[in-house]
Formats: sequence, C-alpha cells, structure tokens
Amino acid sequence: MPMKRRTLLFSSLAPLALVATLAACSPAGPASFKGIDITGAEYAKELKLADVDGRERSLADFKGKVVVVFFGYVQCPDVCPTTLTELAAIKQQLGAQGKDVQSVFVTVDPERDTAEVLKAYMANFGPDFVALRGTPEQTQAAAKAFKVFYAKVPGKTESSYTVDHTAGSYLFDKAGRVRVFSRYGSGAEALTQDLKTLLAEPV
Repeated sequence: MPMKRRTLLFSSLAPLALVATLAACSPAGPASFKGIDITGAEYAKELKLADVDGRERSLADFKGKVVVVFFGYVQCPDVCPTTLTELAAIKQQLGAQGKDVQSVFVTVDPERDTAEVLKAYMANFGPDFVALRGTPEQTQAAAKAFKVFYAKVPGKTESSYTVDHTAGSYLFDKAGRVRVFSRYGSGAEALTQDLKTLLAEPV
C-alpha cells in the first residue's frame, strides 16, 4: 500500500476508534464542532518534550491560547507540509486572533529531525510555531499518550525510510483541555470554524 494511502488510512481509522471510546463515557460538549468532538477524553493530557532550544515545554506553557498539536516529521512528502501550511494560512486569516492560536509540531522521527533541522523547517511556517522532539523512548511515550500511531517504512537505503503516522491534529481549548480531533483532509474552512469556536469560549 503506498505511503500516502496508508497515512490517510490511519487518519480515518483513528477518529472512529476515538468516537467509539468516548460515546459511552463522555457527554457531548456544548460546542458544535466540524471535527470530531473528543471533549472529556482521558488521553492527550500530558506533553513534555524539549523544543529546538533544548527547553522542556508542556501543554501548560500555552494555557490561555487555543493549541493545535500535530505529530509528523520533516521529510514527510505531503501530509505534514500541507497541514502546517494550512495552519499558517489560517492563523494569518484570523488576523488579531491568530496570535491566540499556538501550533505545536511533534516529530516522530527524532533520529533525523535534530533541533537544527526542526528550527530551519519550522521557519517556513511562522516564527511562533513550536517544534518538539525527544529521545526515541520519549517520542514513543508521547505518541502513546495521544493515541498516535507511527512506524518506519524502509527505503532503498538505511537513511531513506519514510514514516507512516496518524494524520490529524488535536485541538485544545484555552484551559488546556483536549476538545477536537481534526482529520487530515477536512479542509481549512472546517478547521478555521473549530478554532473560532474555541477562541470564543471563556477560559
């Protein structure tokens, strides 16, 4: 199965599992979202990894802002740059409200995505985009905490592998609670509306 097709498959399957898990234990939130409402989820609560300057960052650092967390890797040929470019455009379209949206990119390829590589990559999307990386063990733990799948796919050489990964973004409200899973391919309009809904909520 081609890489892009596999990645999109994980994008579509993961949210269905999330909905099934939450349906029995969490009431629907008061807001109406275009993405998958996961208000009350018992996962995606903790994220502690180093940024490109070596400082440990956590979700608590961004309280007061609507946070978008996306797992990916620099050499991703399609899903990652498309998602990050879309987020950059949405932040610009939001005008003054854009400063209250924080994008956080978590690499699932820390072996190749060094701090220097991540810093140069994120500069393509905006000065306020945050990239996080950890050891392979820390990366695995962070992905597990967010129910994110990722796996290396061997290439022609040892260093030319690709990485299949869950293609979707987690949206957190200004109080730091996970609220929405936005599937890759849902479109900028849907994501923009969900961000506006969360921006309008009181802290």
